[in-house]
Amino acid sequence: MKKENRRIDQPYSFTGSILESISDGVFTINLNWEITSFNRAAEEITGIPRKDAMGRRCCDVFRSSICQSACPLKTTLKTLEPVINRSCFIIRADGKRIPISVSTAVLYDPEGNIIGGAETFRDLSEIETLRKELGQKYRMGDLVSRSSTMRKVFDLIPAVANTYSTVLIQGETGTGKELAAKAIHNSGNMSKKPFIAVNCGALPDSLLESELFGYKKGAFTGAYADKKGLMEAAEDGTLFLDEIGEVSPATQVKLLRVLQEKVFQPLGSTGIHRFKARIIAATNRNLAEMVKQNEFREDLFYRINVIRLDLPPLRQRKEDIPLLIEHFIDKFNFIYGKKLEGVSDEALSLLMNHNWPGNIRELENAIERAAILCKNNIVTINSLPEEFHGAPLTNHSNISKARITAESAIIQAALARNHYNKVETAKELGIHKATLYRKIKKYGITTP
Repeated sequence: MKKENRRIDQPYSFTGSILESISDGVFTINLNWEITSFNRAAEEITGIPRKDAMGRRCCDVFRSSICQSACPLKTTLKTLEPVINRSCFIIRADGKRIPISVSTAVLYDPEGNIIGGAETFRDLSEIETLRKELGQKYRMGDLVSRSSTMRKVFDLIPAVANTYSTVLIQGETGTGKELAAKAIHNSGNMSKKPFIAVNCGALPDSLLESELFGYKKGAFTGAYADKKGLMEAAEDGTLFLDEIGEVSPATQVKLLRVLQEKVFQPLGSTGIHRFKARIIAATNRNLAEMVKQNEFREDLFYRINVIRLDLPPLRQRKEDIPLLIEHFIDKFNFIYGKKLEGVSDEALSLLMNHNWPGNIRELENAIERAAILCKNNIVTINSLPEEFHGAPLTNHSNISKARITAESAIIQAALARNHYNKVETAKELGIHKATLYRKIKKYGITTP
């Protein structure tokens, strides 16, 4: 195979005119990795004038995330096989990071000799922006969901955010009850006020009372000075009582007085303090059933059950798993300085088929473990905890359902952004108009 290092002059032929007119960036290199052509779109996407790019090594011009470790052109010139739609990012001349999709091919001269390579790249900034906007649409504080079962929760949170009504959040361990409480607090006009959380199940009864109500000096052995309780510290913000189902009957009586009369009394004090905060209570137990069993006061139950949020377990909202995985990968990429891009199909299959007794907290722990142990950019089966390895790989229906849900949502949002103009929508999504029509029909998307 003959190798030549000749330069390909910037084309002004019929073919060159076509390259100048398209919206995708195109450049070519010789076998010394020097740029030999650079079209108009390449200038616009990179912010680098053609005259400054010509003759320079492509890695010096693009500063891509994969130039050194996984260069698509290097792979193509080595295997003689094209690379199609490889996602990465480049650094523009102004320092801005731009997400792109890359495709490559080998260049031959008329005699069939390899003379270099060609790369086309598409700016995905608008699609990335859309993805982020969709992410916001499916986010309420730190709660993330596309599930219809969570839509009621998302609709209820802003409705109660600006009220002082007591809220009861019920859900299994790990479903995000404290995140829901924080979302309520942060969505309203109390967001600048204190948010005080206390785990009622983690403290013995006497200690819980002193933490909640505070005490005066000398109230009991060891009370050497006055201490302000959490009810006072909450001021006119939010007091979050987690695991309220674990509170003793004696403390239940005192909490009932707080809710009925909006006052409390520190231990050892004869004075009365006004309680001004909003209470959000949470439990993983069925309080209504506990009332029937005389394990929880009925009058207290009705006081805290003014507005109720029921958080579904993860096994009932498995379509959220891909979205949550992406959310946690972004989180742990930031914490640990990683560059994870996603999970393999096999790993996703295991995650989709797991029953998730620990719910979202268990998923978060699994992704954190994978982020620490993963040696490449894709999370594989080997990075998942041992308990996942025996799960079946054959059921791909949940994966397909999740991906279909995500794609349908992206298309619907893009249609709305473009006032249901299908040509503009297809252009924004980077797909052919016929493909868009086919997907609209496939997913049963209705348009005005």
